Amino acid sequence: MRPANEIATDDPLALFDEWLREAEEREINDPTATALATATPDGRPSVRMVLAKRVGPHRFAFFTNAESRKGQELAVNPHAALCFHWKSLRRQVRVEGRVVPLADAEVDRYFHSRSRDSQTGAAVSQQSRPLASREELIAQVEEFAAANPGEVPRPGYWRGFSLDPVQIEFWIDGAHRLHDRFLFTREDNGWRRSRLYP
Repeated sequence: MRPANEIATDDPLALFDEWLREAEEREINDPTATALATATPDGRPSVRMVLAKRVGPHRFAFFTNAESRKGQELAVNPHAALCFHWKSLRRQVRVEGRVVPLADAEVDRYFHSRSRDSQTGAAVSQQSRPLASREELIAQVEEFAAANPGEVPRPGYWRGFSLDPVQIEFWIDGAHRLHDRFLFTREDNGWRRSRLYP
């Protein structure tokens, strides 16, 4: 049986950055893809994949239509969880915390860094609401693009959020399902690290 993996650092954010760099080199698909779980006030959960972006000091930022299901759930219950799974590295990171809105300037900067087609799609999409047909969506995109030949205006409902972590768990695949799990819990004076059973 192989020796247990150990984690030397007491800084989970630095460790996340290190793991993400490795995933960017080895993961076939987008290494920033993460499952985002939100819930209603009465505890009904929903989960979907998003892309986590680093925006300034925020390592766990994501962007969405605030009128979508996740946006509505975050408006009434601003707590969420993320799960990164890097199959090529046989690693996983789980992050839990409170979600806070990003400043408008940060949202504008990211919105206009995307391709024009992506900006147009975001401006037109009534995310999570019923759509009669794909043809209707394409027609709306083309109409909007024609009406806005210059810079695409960011719609007010397209927002950015950042998850402020209170717990971060690092999971390393182990033989015979004897995985290594390290939980970092934020306290007043820093982070407390503990090892968990598989």
